[in-house]
Amino acid sequence: MSCLVSSTCSLVPFDSTLTRPTRFNKLGSSISWQSSFPRLSIEIGSVISSPIVKKESFVQSAWTRRSRGEAAKKPNKKSWKQRTDMYMRPFLLNVFFSRKFIHAKVMHRPTSKVISVATTNARDIRTNIPSLVDNEACILIGKLIAERSKEADVYAVSYEPRKGERIEGKLGLVIDTIKEHGIIFVP
Repeated sequence: MSCLVSSTCSLVPFDSTLTRPTRFNKLGSSISWQSSFPRLSIEIGSVISSPIVKKESFVQSAWTRRSRGEAAKKPNKKSWKQRTDMYMRPFLLNVFFSRKFIHAKVMHRPTSKVISVATTNARDIRTNIPSLVDNEACILIGKLIAERSKEADVYAVSYEPRKGERIEGKLGLVIDTIKEHGIIFVP
């Protein structure tokens, strides 16, 4: 027996000929207000006091790139490390090497604010050193980043190398100089 549950929780008989237009039913739209409720079929098990309710219709989920079955299996959720890493290591060193200059900055990861910046492209540095990209420039950038970070009360930073990047050469010089001037690197 098909039934609908009304707002007063009493069972109302459901007439499928009035609400569903078919080829044989000439009614183009639903006549009854009952068609706005989802259809439920009720089976009474061995215990009469607790009926088993099976829902025949389902609520469609919002549009996603994944299918409904896939969305139900696994929600799109970051891992614990991905969610807490920015708070455990809040200050991140970012070093960029160009053919013409070197740029380094320390950022606060949760707020994306820049704490300290040093670049060989700045006017005061550009006029004082002979080359903007050699080893002396790397050492100078490391020293400036360390001093400016200490002024902002940042004494520990972390560095995440990019994929396939090694900490050697000019990058190694910048990081070693920062370490020598009292900044701790958090792994």
